[in-house]
Amino acid sequence: MVAQEIWVEKYRPKKLADIVGQTEITERLRIFVKEKSLPHLLFAGPAGTGKTTAALCIARELFGEGWHQNFLELNASDERGINTIRTKVKDYARTMAIGDVPYKIIYLDEADALTPEAQHALRRTMEMYSQTCRFILGCNYSSKIIEPIQSRCAVFRFRRLGKKDIANVLKKIAKSENLRLTDGAIDAIVYISEGDMRRAINILQAASATAKEITEKTIYDVSATAHPEEVKEMIKLALDGKFEEARERLLNLLIGRGLAGDDILMQIHRQILDLDLPELVKVKLVDRMGEFDFRLTEGANERIQLEAALAHLTLLGSRLRS
Repeated sequence: MVAQEIWVEKYRPKKLADIVGQTEITERLRIFVKEKSLPHLLFAGPAGTGKTTAALCIARELFGEGWHQNFLELNASDERGINTIRTKVKDYARTMAIGDVPYKIIYLDEADALTPEAQHALRRTMEMYSQTCRFILGCNYSSKIIEPIQSRCAVFRFRRLGKKDIANVLKKIAKSENLRLTDGAIDAIVYISEGDMRRAINILQAASATAKEITEKTIYDVSATAHPEEVKEMIKLALDGKFEEARERLLNLLIGRGLAGDDILMQIHRQILDLDLPELVKVKLVDRMGEFDFRLTEGANERIQLEAALAHLTLLGSRLRS
């Protein structure tokens, strides 16, 4: 039976102390909360590393049970225009907070999607209503936030979560949901999620719908990801001059399994770094994979580009053997 509740929300930490993998950041934030002296904040970092969770925890710890009344969350990628800043954000920021804390909190998720005009309007709003409102901006790329906003904020850079952090959370969820999670399954989730806790939990929930005992194979099946060994074997076949065999493996992934071309290319890139090849050869391969990735981004045919990547590996392998 498929769970009715989304596990990402069900197991979202309620306190800053419960956020994993960001100890230095949460300790600094807890000092701000304890003193009830919160500056404007800028949370930058990859997806699924705890930025939104940290903002929600700050609101809960500052305002208690009535935190919803003093907290406004907006996704800037949906409402990215200047009118949103001039109306919704400004109207909320100018009103007084309810309770002992003298200010409200506005959390702008994906703030790097705001247009430059909207960011300039936001800068002025942050300045005018600092007595009644604090802003928390969440973004993947802080370089896309204009300098005047960055200088008004305390910047916190979230890093990707490590294997140990993700594994501990997965084991805790598995125990709570009465799941049997093998070590191979944990390693597979860590490999696929690449430090993204949200993605890791979603993969676990998807796998739990198929069986109570979750194995490595289950994870790769539900996540539509090729096993690293499959990709590694395909690369080795190409390097050994067996282009046709490597191409068959590629077509099985593309057509038989329905995997996306850019995902396969990303896995090829990751496996290249683990191959037993001279460093200079790896450098050339990574450089070439970047070129193929650019072509795919620009709309080139993924089958042709991936076969070209295998052809390049085959030619390189023949030069290494000669």
